[in-house]
Amino acid sequence: MSNKLIEVKHLKQYFPAGGVGKNKKFVKAVDDVSFYINKGETLGLVGESGCGKTTTGRSILRLYEPTEGKIIYDNNVIFDSEQKIHVNMLPYRRKMQIVFQDPYASLDPRMTVGDIVGEAIDIHKLAADKKQRSEMILSMLEKVGLNSEHANRYPHEFSGGQRQRVGIARALAVNPEFIVCDEPISALDVSIQAQVVNMFEDLQSDMGLTYLFIAHDLSVVKHISDRIGVMYLGKMVELADSNTIVKKCLHPYTKSLISAIPVPDPKEARENKRIILQGDIPSPLNPPSGCRFCTRCPYVTEQCKVEEPEWKEVEQGHYIACHNYEKIN
Repeated sequence: MSNKLIEVKHLKQYFPAGGVGKNKKFVKAVDDVSFYINKGETLGLVGESGCGKTTTGRSILRLYEPTEGKIIYDNNVIFDSEQKIHVNMLPYRRKMQIVFQDPYASLDPRMTVGDIVGEAIDIHKLAADKKQRSEMILSMLEKVGLNSEHANRYPHEFSGGQRQRVGIARALAVNPEFIVCDEPISALDVSIQAQVVNMFEDLQSDMGLTYLFIAHDLSVVKHISDRIGVMYLGKMVELADSNTIVKKCLHPYTKSLISAIPVPDPKEARENKRIILQGDIPSPLNPPSGCRFCTRCPYVTEQCKVEEPEWKEVEQGHYIACHNYEKIN
């Protein structure tokens, strides 16, 4: 039996953006992305805004129906565009959950916290009676650091950090195996961020969870992730375990991201060379031919402009899409 819980093969997610017939345009939000996540592991997904991280997470859960590709969950194919397999997701909603980025927009303001957390318990008929339902809700709130008094309050009565805890309790209510954490701390105060990240780690060890952890902040991702994938303009450019990404990354884009991580030691910070990329990110409506990163890469060659780099394993567990990685490093 495979140890992989989630496997994604050649995932594509294109959104129509006007035009008719041959002139029809698409935003290539996710374009041919492949990776896997092992059971009990955290895979971090990083990249700048608009690179397709959130769309990847939502497409795996089929909140967005993928354009192409194959998604395998625990050895069961839940989506395959070639074989035209579109499995009914309701049984999988119990196993696969999401914590949304914005704790203000993701909670219904007309429902009490108890009903928000209890909604999934009702849909999946997990409680035998009202007493058991109430116990399950209170136990979930307790797990995320809230108490029984909070169950009868409404979302507007809470701070951002508390609302995000409610969102996490809602995701945990059905006892899932896999959670997409979609930038769960980016809307929170810095002082609260560390608490929430530590809570995610505790919940993972208590409940045996598997995470896809999407974030901007590489220092947070480095702390929580076993492996890190780096995305740029809809493509995965590098994937390796978190120590390798931080210490021995090979792709010029990853090097630039790593150089931006603040270092607490002033002496070390002075020695660190900050790699600042030139130019703007191209539009996903009209991405450059060849390598997507060629318009901003300091090592660009003619081959980069015409030929798309192959996604390949260069060392065990270390994947990269770059023509010149050997010359650069």
